Amino acid sequence: MSFIICKEVLIVKIIVCIKQVPDTKGGVQFNPDGTLNRGAMLTIMNPDDKAGLEAALRLKDQYGAEVTVLTMGLPKAADVLQEAIAMGADKGVLVTDRVLGGADTWATSTTIAGAIRKLDYDLIITGRQAIDGDTAQVGPQIAEHLGLPVISYAQEIKVDGDSVIVKRQYDDGYHMVKAQMPCLITALSELNDPRYMTPGGIFDAVNAEITTFGRADLVDVDDSNIGLNGSPTKIARASDKVKKGQGEMAPEDADPVSYIVGKLKDKHVI
Repeated sequence: MSFIICKEVLIVKIIVCIKQVPDTKGGVQFNPDGTLNRGAMLTIMNPDDKAGLEAALRLKDQYGAEVTVLTMGLPKAADVLQEAIAMGADKGVLVTDRVLGGADTWATSTTIAGAIRKLDYDLIITGRQAIDGDTAQVGPQIAEHLGLPVISYAQEIKVDGDSVIVKRQYDDGYHMVKAQMPCLITALSELNDPRYMTPGGIFDAVNAEITTFGRADLVDVDDSNIGLNGSPTKIARASDKVKKGQGEMAPEDADPVSYIVGKLKDKHVI
């Protein structure tokens, strides 16, 4: 475990997995195979991931942690790494290769775990889920691939020696969970209010060197578990068109309230 003692301050190495996701305000486009055409859409940093990044940066502020952000995607996904560095992250790692395209949650988690095996870490933080999938599967799957304990739905994170203490959301209450590092935590967007990029951070991000990993850099990863061909999820149909139901005119002599209530009862809505 890679702790560094410097002036009695514990420095923890944190990897934050972030994702560049489509900004739905700009519209959504699909490829013929049903996968998202990410190259043709406006993008943002996934909100849950941004909260996880802010949690890591607060640990950096408090304990002197070293924060590395890692993302998988097209070459333009380097933009989201630069944003993270402008917010205060120390390093950025981009995992990109044509053979990795079209990955579902299984292939994505396998790929990211293969990249993480090349890095030193004490703590991994991911978002709970991405807004372009809403599966909440990738974080726990990464932990499973790496043989790490996982704490999900984090609302608060503290470091206690070589352990973390997490306030975990649970229905209308919460759990207080303690785990020894290394471990993985999935963060909720409600965890915090992420900070803005700073002018100095933006200059640092422009000049920052982004480390790039390709397929050949992944450790202990089989070709049968990556990319579209290694994705067990099969898309039956995808469309960017949302069909609206056909409208119906109420009879002129009908009581509007009674008519609507009757229709809702017919459809077992009420």
